[in-house]
Amino acid sequence: MFLTTDTFNTIVEHCQNSQIGKILPNALYIHSSAIAALDPILQQYEQQARMTDEIEQATLVKFSTEKPKISYLFYPDFDNDPHPALTLSIVVDLQTKQTNYWDYSDSNNPPILHRKETFVTPDYPQYEEFAHLTYIEEALGLLNLSRSIGTRLEWEKRLNRYHLTFENHSLVCLRPLSSTERLQIQIERHKAAIKRKSLSRPVRLALEAGLFTPETTFFDYGCGYGGDVKRIAQAGYDSSGWDPYYFQDHPKKSANIVNLGYIINVIEDLKERQEALINAWELTSQVLIVAAQVLIDDRDRGIVAYGDGIITRRNTFQKYYEQEELKLYIDQVLKVDSIPIGLGIYFVFRDENQAQTFRISQVRSHFSTPRIQSQLKRFEDYEPLLTPLMEFFTERGRLPVTGELSNELELKQEFRTFRQAFKVVLQVTNQEDWDNIAEKRRQDLLLYLALSQFSDRPSIKELSDTVKQDIKTLFGSYQKACMVADIMLCQVGDLEKIANLCQNSPVGKKLKSALAIHISALESLEPLLRLYEGCASRTIGRLEEANVIKISWQTPKISYLFYPDFDENPHPTLHSIMEIQLGDLRVKYGDFSRHKNPPVLHQKDALVTSNYPFYEQFSQLTKQEQELGLLDNLKEIYRLEGWLNCLEKRSVILQGHELVMNNE
Repeated sequence: MFLTTDTFNTIVEHCQNSQIGKILPNALYIHSSAIAALDPILQQYEQQARMTDEIEQATLVKFSTEKPKISYLFYPDFDNDPHPALTLSIVVDLQTKQTNYWDYSDSNNPPILHRKETFVTPDYPQYEEFAHLTYIEEALGLLNLSRSIGTRLEWEKRLNRYHLTFENHSLVCLRPLSSTERLQIQIERHKAAIKRKSLSRPVRLALEAGLFTPETTFFDYGCGYGGDVKRIAQAGYDSSGWDPYYFQDHPKKSANIVNLGYIINVIEDLKERQEALINAWELTSQVLIVAAQVLIDDRDRGIVAYGDGIITRRNTFQKYYEQEELKLYIDQVLKVDSIPIGLGIYFVFRDENQAQTFRISQVRSHFSTPRIQSQLKRFEDYEPLLTPLMEFFTERGRLPVTGELSNELELKQEFRTFRQAFKVVLQVTNQEDWDNIAEKRRQDLLLYLALSQFSDRPSIKELSDTVKQDIKTLFGSYQKACMVADIMLCQVGDLEKIANLCQNSPVGKKLKSALAIHISALESLEPLLRLYEGCASRTIGRLEEANVIKISWQTPKISYLFYPDFDENPHPTLHSIMEIQLGDLRVKYGDFSRHKNPPVLHQKDALVTSNYPFYEQFSQLTKQEQELGLLDNLKEIYRLEGWLNCLEKRSVILQGHELVMNNE
C-alpha cells in the first residue's frame, strides 16, 4: 500500500468508523486477537508496520489518526490483571520506516488499562468478565475523570480513597480479610430493619397485582419490626411473621403468599443466605415475593466492599445485586423462572399455570365494553342477561365455551347458543368495536408468547384452560401462534424498522432519536414497539412510578421516567430515570429529585392518547404556548431555570393549565 495523504485519510476514516476496538479522538486501539476482524484496508495497513519479530508478542495495536504511525503495546498480564501495566511500546513510523522503543518495565508508575472489554471482540473468552468489572467500577464512580487514573499510582490513590482493591476481577476490601478477621466483624443484621409508615414496596406491588384474595394467608419471613404483618392484617387478611431478632419466638408458618423482603441482601454468609431463600420457598403455597437491594452508587454513604457485598458504617451487611444477577440467583437456587416486577423485586409462583396467567395479565390491554349505539326493545329486555356475555368478550376477545360463563344456563335457555345471544348484542353495538377487541387480544397473546422466549416458553399443557381456548379461537393452534410470535420476535432487532414505526406512530412525542409516550398509551402502540419495550420490562422491570417511556431507535434502549404530578402540574420536572440498554441489559439510573435545575416536561398532550382524561386541557395549553412562541427553542427551555426565564421574558405565568399575563 503506497501511503499518500488521501490514503492516510482513508485509514483515519476507517479507524473512526470501526465497529470493534476502543476509539479515542486521536487513535484506535485494538487487541491483537481482533486484528482479523478489522476492515481489510486496516489489516493491510497494519501489515506494513510489522518490521520486527518482537511485534508478534504485542497485546494491543494502536492506530494513530494524527500521523501515519502504528504502536505495538505490550501488556503481559492482560488476561489476569484487571488493570494491566504497560511494559513496552514499539512505535513504527510508516513514512520514515523508523522504529522507536519505549521501555516501561522498570517504571514504578507505568500507564495502565481500563475497560479491557472495549479492546476485544465479544467472543473473547473473558469478555463478559471484563465487561462486568467495568460495569461495577462505573456504578461506583471509579472511572469518573478518567484522565487522572491513567497511571498505576493515580489509580491506586483512587482505590485507596474508596477503600478498595482487587481479587482477580472482583472488587474487595482494601486488604483481604483472614477467616479470623471475618469472624471479628460483628454484622448486626437487625439494624438493617426499617421502621416503615406504610407497606413495603414488594408487598404493596403484590396487592396492586391482585395476588391477594379474601382467603389469602400471608407470612413475612424476616419481618423486622412487623410493619407489613400489621398492615396486611388491618386490611383483613390472615397475616403473621417471623424475625430472628425481633420476633424469634414466633413460629414459621406456611402461607399462600410469603414475603422475603430485603432479607437475602443483609445475610453475609453465602450458605445461610441460600438457606433463607429455600426455607421461605418451602413455606410458600402460591407466591413467594423476593426483594433485594440492586446495585446503585452508594459511595456517599461511606461503604466498602466486603466479600460479595459491602459493610455500611452502621455495621450492617448489604449485598447489592444487579437486577439480572438477582434473577439468576433466585432461579438457580429454587430452580424456577422468577418474574421481575420492579427494581430488585421478583414474584415466584408455585403453580406454573398461575405463573403464565400472571405473565399474560402483564401485557393485557385495557378495554371498555363497546357502547350501546342504538336502543332496541329486545336488547333492553335482555340486557341484564347479555351483560356478562359482553363483558366476557371484552375480557377474552372471543365468545365463551361451555363452562366459562356464570349465567350460561339462563342464557342458553333463552337463546340456545352464545352465538345467537351475541347476535342481539350486535344489533345495538358496532361490529368493528368487537373486531378491534379481538385483534387487540390476539396481539396481547403474541406479545406474551414472544416474550416467553426469554425464558422457557411454556408447553400448551402449562397454560390454563381459558388461555388454551383463547389461542385456539384467535389463532387456530398453539403451534401457529408460536410461529407468528417468533416471526415478530425476529423483527425486534431491526432498528430501521423500529425507527420507522416510531417516526410514523400516531401516538407519542417524536424526539430526535426516540419516541416518548405516557405509560397509559403503551398499549396503543404497534405490536412490534410493545414487544421492543417488553424486552426491557420483561427482563429487568420498569422503574416504579414511571409514567413516561422513551423508546430509542438510534441505539437499542428503553428509558423509564418519573414525573411527579403529571396530571396536575402543567410542566412537571423529572424526578428519576432508568435507562436499559437492550443489547446487554445494562441499567443506568438518574436521580433528579434534589436537583436545583432538573429537566422539565413540555407538550404533555403529545404523550397521551386523545381519550386520556386531561387530553383537551393539555392540548389547549400547548396550543397557547406555541402561539406565544414559548416552545420555539426547546433546547433553551429543556431545564427548569431556562423555562422560568422564558416565562419571565414573556411576562406570563401559569395558573394551572392556563397562561395568564403577569401584571406585576
